[in-house]
Amino acid sequence: MLNLIKPEKLNRGDKVATVSLSWGGAGDKEIRWRYEQGKERLKNVFGLEVVEMPHTLMGSEFVYAHPEKRAEDLMQAFADPSIKGVISCIGGSDSIRMLPYIDFDLIHSHPKIYTGYSDSTVTHFMCLKAGISSFYGLSVLNDLAENISMPEYTVEWVRKVLFRNEKIGAIPTSPAWTGERLEWAIENKDTARNFEKNTGYELLQGKGIVTGKLIGGCLEVIDMIKGTSLFPDITCFDHAILFLETSEECPPPWMMETSLRSYGMMGMFERLSGIVFGKPLKNTFYEEYKPVISQVVKEFGREDMPILYNASFGHNEPKCLLPYGALAEIHCGKPDFSILESGVN
Repeated sequence: MLNLIKPEKLNRGDKVATVSLSWGGAGDKEIRWRYEQGKERLKNVFGLEVVEMPHTLMGSEFVYAHPEKRAEDLMQAFADPSIKGVISCIGGSDSIRMLPYIDFDLIHSHPKIYTGYSDSTVTHFMCLKAGISSFYGLSVLNDLAENISMPEYTVEWVRKVLFRNEKIGAIPTSPAWTGERLEWAIENKDTARNFEKNTGYELLQGKGIVTGKLIGGCLEVIDMIKGTSLFPDITCFDHAILFLETSEECPPPWMMETSLRSYGMMGMFERLSGIVFGKPLKNTFYEEYKPVISQVVKEFGREDMPILYNASFGHNEPKCLLPYGALAEIHCGKPDFSILESGVN
C-alpha cells in the first residue's frame, strides 16, 4: 500500500530549482532561448524565483557523460531548505544511470515538490522509494515554454495541485489538445501550434466506482526500470490506480501488448483497482491500443477492472498534474476521473 509523505505547497515568492536529470539540452546554445522562456513563465505566471543547479545548463554532452553530477544536482536541490520545489527541464532516455548516486534517506528527510514526465518516471520512482509523493507532468522546455503562452488548462492544474492544499477533485480532459511538433528553433518562437477539439474520457471496460492510490508513469520507462532495485515492491500496487502513457516513440501495439502482459505475470493486475491511460501522442495507435489492452487484462481474469482512456497527461499538450500516492477515483458511469484529496500540505 502506498503511504507517501506529501510535500508542502508552493507560494508566490518561493524558490524552485531547475534540473537536467537526463537530456541536457536546456544548456545547448541552439535552444537556450527555450529554457529562458520557460524560466520566465515560472517567474511571471506563477511568481516563483528560479535557480539553476550547478550542472543544469552545462549542455547535453556534459550532462550525458556525468550521471553522478545530475544526481548531485538533485541531492543538493532536495537538501537546500531554501528550495521549495524541483522542476525537470525535460526527459530523455537515461535518468536510470543516476541510480547508484542517489541518497534515498536524504530525499525522505527533505520532502518537497518534484515535477516532470516521460523519462522523469525514473525520478518519480526514486521519490516513491524514498517515501515521498511527487507530481507527474510539467517540465520547463515543454509545458512552461510553450510557444506564445502556456495553455490555460496546464496553468489551472499547476495552481490547483501545487499551490493549494485543498481536495483536487474532478479532472476533466482538456477542451483542446495538440501533439504537433514544431522545431525548437528561435524563428518558430512566435508560431502557435495547432490545437484541435478534444473528446472526453472513454471507458474501455468496468462498472461502478473504484478508488485507489495513484502510481504509474511512461510505459517504456517503466519497462526500463523493471528488474532494477528501483522498481517498487509489488505491494505498492495493492488497490492502486495505475496511470500509464506512451512516449514520442509511439510504441507499436505489440509493445503495448508485451509490456502489459509482463505486468500481469508480475501479479500487478490482480492487485489493481483500475487503470487510466493518457491520450497517445498525436493519437497514434489510439484505436489499435484499445483491443490489445482489453485482450491482455482478460488473459489475467480482470475483465471487471475499470479502465479509462484518453486522459490529459503525457506527451500531448496541455496536461494535468498527477500526485503519486494520492487517493483517486474512477467513476465508470459518467465516465470520470477524480482525485479525492490534496496533493500537498
